[in-house]
Amino acid sequence: MKISEFQQLIENIYLDRDSQRGVDRNFVWFTEEVGELAREIRHEPRNKERLFEEFANVFAWLSTLASLLDIDLDKTVEMYASGCPKCGLIPCACQYT
Repeated sequence: MKISEFQQLIENIYLDRDSQRGVDRNFVWFTEEVGELAREIRHEPRNKERLFEEFANVFAWLSTLASLLDIDLDKTVEMYASGCPKCGLIPCACQYT
């Protein structure tokens, strides 16, 4: 499934409800899911099934936010198609402090 197909699927399933909820409240749900993913990443031993579920949830909520804000996620990944958006290299050679 392409990212755009996933984004459309999430719209088909949830857009009516998510639109009523609004961007701010959906963003809160998204950050809660990111927190749940963080908890699973930090948990030892890691449970692959739970990690899989949390990654899926984070991606679904990210897709919802993108749709509500009229952002095409397929286009967002193009930003990295030629390498690092800052230095243009693969692997990135940027110096971080």
